[in-house]
Amino acid sequence: MKKPFAYAAIRLVPRVEREEFVNVGVVLYCQMFDFLGASTHLDAVRVHALHPAADLDAVRDALGAWTRVCGGDADGGPAARETGLGERFRWLTAPRSTIIQPGPVHTGMTGDPAGELEKLMGALVQQ
Repeated sequence: MKKPFAYAAIRLVPRVEREEFVNVGVVLYCQMFDFLGASTHLDAVRVHALHPAADLDAVRDALGAWTRVCGGDADGGPAARETGLGERFRWLTAPRSTIIQPGPVHTGMTGDPAGELEKLMGALVQQ
């Protein structure tokens, strides 16, 4: 049975003042399946096309924080430890002006949130 879910692309904006971005991941939340997950992929060629001096190691570390927050990992900080899945999703998708930003939140229906996350990664990040 399909249930509603919400998701957002995770964007890397290497030079915030230029507002150019590369999708580097997806975060997906499905309350009915008690699922919150993030998947990331950093394409160095795409990133360096926008900003050749981008610090990819720092970006990888920042993207790792997204998955730690989703998983409730203690290393994810207070947002991961002290909140429920819905609160974590809203915290992750709140607008911000850093080099790692969420895109707009979209919705859909799924019977397999993990499979949907993988499908969205293929469509939004890895193509």
